[in-house]
Amino acid sequence: MTTLDASTESVPRVPAQPTAEAAPAAAPAADPMMIGLPSFVVGSVALGLVLIGYVPAAAVGASLAVIIAATGIGLLIAAGWAAAVGQSAVAGVFGIFSGFWLSYALLVLGLTHSWFGVPTAAAVDTQGLFLISWLVVVGMLTLATLRLPVTYTILFALIEVALALVLAGTVNGSAGTLQVGGIVVLVFAAVGVYLFFSTASTATGGSALPLGPPLVR
Repeated sequence: MTTLDASTESVPRVPAQPTAEAAPAAAPAADPMMIGLPSFVVGSVALGLVLIGYVPAAAVGASLAVIIAATGIGLLIAAGWAAAVGQSAVAGVFGIFSGFWLSYALLVLGLTHSWFGVPTAAAVDTQGLFLISWLVVVGMLTLATLRLPVTYTILFALIEVALALVLAGTVNGSAGTLQVGGIVVLVFAAVGVYLFFSTASTATGGSALPLGPPLVR
């Protein structure tokens, strides 16, 4: 018995190893584009429908409820969210476009209700002033997106084309040019939908959709 006891005690005892538990997957980062992109899309669709003649020309204010309450305010909320999480570029873009949509609504309301003392004869030039000013800003933003995936550059370039067409149609009184501009607005709204699906995919744990390489590295 002594020999048996000694041999038994000579066998080292290996302590039980705790079972490693899989680390929980990290939650996707907060993304203000989940608000910003749908807000942008809904206003674009509303404006595009106005431009292509879905409503009579006299009903130019038909889109303002959507543009003010959903797009202008929605983009402002998204800009604040982006700034809060340190996404300065996203905050800048959303804030600028909130200004575009809200200033468009104010322009339409001001001209139709004679708020700004603009005589009827100067209404076209006033609209031209608005469109030229935003052509400059959107052109600037388009160039700033050259280091981003090309889908963003396409989006901003389409916005620039739409503004140019609306400017030409307004100055020349061409309903056909305005309708073409409206079609381009609906096209860039579709690009916004694609970008939203990409954002929604990553927000729900999936992979981003292909957005293309940047034009400038």
